[in-house]
Amino acid sequence: MIIMILVVGLGNPGKKYQKNRHNVGFRAIDELRSSQHFASARVIDRLAKQKPKDFVLAEPQTFMNKSGQAVKSLIQFYKAKPENLWVVHDDIDLPLGEIKISKNRGSAGHKGVQSIIDALKTKDFNRVRIGICPKTGKSKNVEKFVLQNFTKQEEEILKESIPKTIDLLMSEINKVNKTQNYEV
Repeated sequence: MIIMILVVGLGNPGKKYQKNRHNVGFRAIDELRSSQHFASARVIDRLAKQKPKDFVLAEPQTFMNKSGQAVKSLIQFYKAKPENLWVVHDDIDLPLGEIKISKNRGSAGHKGVQSIIDALKTKDFNRVRIGICPKTGKSKNVEKFVLQNFTKQEEEILKESIPKTIDLLMSEINKVNKTQNYEV
């Protein structure tokens, strides 16, 4: 039996937001798409499909706060189960570059994640949380902070943490799927 795996990176569409802290989910998906895991992937409307069409990478072209609409459409279109959904996103509660995997937990104030929870009516999906909090601590204006670009020093940390994120993500997906006799 083929299990449909959806890996969705969260961010905001458009060149204006490309280097924003809120777009590390998109950046991770871009890196994953070009990694050895997806060397032969075709890019179609910012979705990549790996043979045998059992794995989909997506960057919703809705804005962050409306991510749930796009994710729900993907789940329905591919007839996937929420437990086979992996959402990659920024996390202001984690230090810059730290990576955590979680499942079945609340949004912790992340509006993109909350949008997905609301649309799917469940928290039973996997999350890959990439820390964006600088050493100086959280900004008081979180919404303004997440829409700012990373500094040059922060970009250097990301250059190391994004590939680690991909390795961790693929390792976790394979670990879960081996229990179902399936490997990506």
